[in-house]
Amino acid sequence: MKLPGLLPDWLAEIPGEQPYPLVFATVSGAHLYGFPSVDSDVDLRGVHVLPVEEVAGLRHGPQTLERMWTRDGVEVDLVTHDLAKFCRLLLRRNGYVLEQLLSPLVVTSSPVHEELVALAPGCLTRHHAHHYLGFARTQWRLFTKRLELKPLLYTFRVLATGTHLMRTGELEADLTRLYAYGPAYLPDLVARKVEAEHVRAPSTLGLEADVERMTAALEAARDSSDLPERATAEAALHDLVVRARVRGWGSLT
Repeated sequence: MKLPGLLPDWLAEIPGEQPYPLVFATVSGAHLYGFPSVDSDVDLRGVHVLPVEEVAGLRHGPQTLERMWTRDGVEVDLVTHDLAKFCRLLLRRNGYVLEQLLSPLVVTSSPVHEELVALAPGCLTRHHAHHYLGFARTQWRLFTKRLELKPLLYTFRVLATGTHLMRTGELEADLTRLYAYGPAYLPDLVARKVEAEHVRAPSTLGLEADVERMTAALEAARDSSDLPERATAEAALHDLVVRARVRGWGSLT
């Protein structure tokens, strides 16, 4: 697919340069969240598949691979998990990996990726609210120390994403699509962030009250959510991992 705007075309070359085949690679971070700056780095997240001989014997291959480099002045941060580890994370109420899986900014895909996406609704529970509440607390503490705009926007973004998920069962990571959940000044903050990656918040007046209000809204949405208590996709994910490992990651036929 054609990646938008600030994302370089050469991202499509990266999957073929990795030591293990990638089930998928998507763009996360500020580009996914709706407020990339012209100098933002590119966060790539995905899943690799270890061959059978690197999981069945005494020597196991890497469960997680991390690589960071700069190309044409753009810093790229690539993190991939082996398929089995990724599926375990999906079942642990981890909103971060769900966002990676369902990111519309797809660099590379496969039939296994398509199955994972289809199984994603069976991984959703009301307990995903804990992920977003915890992430918001962390980002708010970071903001109060640095007074930078980026962690403030992350705070608002995760609270809005979590509330939307609890109310609708749909995962939306782009803050610009979630303005209704936050204060009226959010579009102005996003516009300011787009101008530069590291910039101070224009004001702190009223911010704590707005964060507290959004936190309470997420807690209330969690308590009234129709999402289930437990994930239902574990058996299907187990089957997918086995088939992908044994029959080949690129095709499930």
